Amino acid sequence: MDSASVDQEVNKTRLSRAEYRCISRFMEHLRPTRQCMKKLKTQFPHLSPSTLLSIFSQEYQKRTKRSMARHHAPDVVKSYYQWYRSEAKTRPADPLLLELANEVDMSPALLARVMVECFMEEREASVPSRHVINNTLREPALIPDLLLAKHVEQCTINDCCYGPLVDCIKHAIGLEHEEILRDKLRERRLSFLDENQLRAKGYDKTPDIILEVPIAVEDHIVHWIESKASFGDDHSHQTYLNEQFWSYCNRFGPGLVIYWYGFISELDCQRDRGIVLKDCFPSDITTLCQRLTSP
Repeated sequence: MDSASVDQEVNKTRLSRAEYRCISRFMEHLRPTRQCMKKLKTQFPHLSPSTLLSIFSQEYQKRTKRSMARHHAPDVVKSYYQWYRSEAKTRPADPLLLELANEVDMSPALLARVMVECFMEEREASVPSRHVINNTLREPALIPDLLLAKHVEQCTINDCCYGPLVDCIKHAIGLEHEEILRDKLRERRLSFLDENQLRAKGYDKTPDIILEVPIAVEDHIVHWIESKASFGDDHSHQTYLNEQFWSYCNRFGPGLVIYWYGFISELDCQRDRGIVLKDCFPSDITTLCQRLTSP
């Protein structure tokens, strides 16, 4: 996919906090399956599928963290596994793990992980390593039980928030938008260093882009740019501020964050402290040459 087609897909939108809360309330009882996206597109046709998926994924991850302890209690895990084993004998052709995930409101991919752990522990009489589990989830065909392998694969394919397939897609989308950003900078003939070049110079924690000559965006000086192929909500933005953005400001000066799938408009309140938020590559850019030649 080229940068032009991605630009058409990306929704250049900002939501008020009240609008975001309305959307998140609608999502509270949805399950993380591909079918839920149809409901979201129908309910919120003014938002792009990518923005809706980003919002839903972030909201569902919060929900998952709140219920994690309950689903992973030893007696609960045992009951899930026993139920699956019993049902698999009588209904092998049915999507059993997807049914169970929907019934107990658990991510299908995370439930599949629990089932694989139980199966391997039962078979090997020892707790499998994380590395082994991750490899098995990426390649369900490695599971000796072909029926369980099929059900695990169903979970991976149908889960839109968790699992190895989602991880690969998110990683690819992130890299794609970083390349879009670099293309935009080249089009404007702006000199920059990207993250790989900065690491080669010995920097450890860096933004995606450092501008070799700063620019002004809407009259705010920008030394660095961070690309986020996601929607900026309160929780994620606060986490990024604490773990990334403030340290970038302290080290490199004021900068720009692009949330390609939009953000809560009230979050763009730190411009005077050095952080500008945008939902697309800015059109209002002033270069040093323009400043020097302007009357």
